[in-house]
Amino acid sequence: MPEIDTTISAAAGEDLSPLRDAAREAGVIAMRYFGKDPQVWMKGGTSPVSEADHAADAYLRQTLLAARPDYGWLSEETVDDQARLSARRTFVVDPIDGTRGFLQGHRSWCVSVAVVEDGRTLAGVLECPAVNETYWALPGEGAFLNGQRIAVRPLADRAEVAGPKPLIDLMPEEWQSRLNRVPYLPSLAYRLAMIAGGVLDATFVKANAHDWDIAAADLILREAGGALLDRHGRAPRYAGEVIHHGALAAGSGELLAVLAGVIAGLDG
Repeated sequence: MPEIDTTISAAAGEDLSPLRDAAREAGVIAMRYFGKDPQVWMKGGTSPVSEADHAADAYLRQTLLAARPDYGWLSEETVDDQARLSARRTFVVDPIDGTRGFLQGHRSWCVSVAVVEDGRTLAGVLECPAVNETYWALPGEGAFLNGQRIAVRPLADRAEVAGPKPLIDLMPEEWQSRLNRVPYLPSLAYRLAMIAGGVLDATFVKANAHDWDIAAADLILREAGGALLDRHGRAPRYAGEVIHHGALAAGSGELLAVLAGVIAGLDG
């Protein structure tokens, strides 16, 4: 594990408490709409957003920027203000990751909040109120679920792998018989958290994931002993001018290397 700058780690720790508190309350707000019939709009004609997303986003923005007024703000449900690029640190937020599943009554959605500096996540929290789970992590401090340290699991004879079928189909033939293909999970952040917690082994991430989908979960996965990699074998960077990503692979060890090899062979 790379050496952690203790000054940065201490400063990140100061951000964890407000992140956790705000994410918890945003989860309470979202739960008021869960299983109900909230008003829904379509973004770009294909992606739903609901009044629950807007309510949670408004609370998070007001609360977090009141606590850290000098931080930038990047959220799925807020028009991007490029002024954030001049901030030293930026909140990266998805008020409800997995909105489509949320609206369909699936419980595996979460509030995702992170603090990013110089492209790297310094503190990350996933609040998953429908399943009573809270994940968080700080650099060099480990990853936690409801206060208990978590870690990726060792690879067994069979592997639980999630992600788009066309990418799983590209895995080497010798691996195909070892795979249990996991049904679609609407929340990408929760999918990464399941790997961190040892429930899944790996996942592909199709192109065009955005910073708010993965910034918090990336740190949680890394601190649990896994990694999220792009087609060049590098960790994503966040809160820059470009806020979306190509295909990604998440997991650990030998299996992650196999997934990373698949996306390395993709065009573009």
